[in-house]
Amino acid sequence: MRISELSRRTGVSARSLRYYEQQGLFAAERLPNGYRDYGDDAVATVLTIRSLMDLGFPMDLVRTVLPCTGGDTDQDVCGNVVEQVTRIRDEMAERVAQMAQTRDALTQYLREEAPAAPPPAAVAAAARPRSRVRRSSPPSAVRSAPR
Repeated sequence: MRISELSRRTGVSARSLRYYEQQGLFAAERLPNGYRDYGDDAVATVLTIRSLMDLGFPMDLVRTVLPCTGGDTDQDVCGNVVEQVTRIRDEMAERVAQMAQTRDALTQYLREEAPAAPPPAAVAAAARPRSRVRRSSPPSAVRSAPR
């Protein structure tokens, strides 16, 4: 399949697909006219790359993890990947816990020091733009044009 078809099927831009190829994450055959020709497995590969990147994996780790998502894996490499992914997961959990503590401290402060402060949902609702209704002038306010 050509790059435009791969882009359409994965939702990933052609520019990103070329970048992933440049980074050695996957490859395409070149047709005599120079066009890239991707195999059917490219869709799954690209979706896996996007998933890993959306999780915040750096490109080097994506490059290392990607071969471990297929059938042919090097157990030594993939064992190391499991350790790296476990470390990233644990770091994420720690950051989530720290953010929860900060949120709880802010909530407690607001309860004690600013009892009139609106709850977070009310703040978000107030920040939404309101639609304006255009009103016409009352008939008495309309002046007629001079004759």
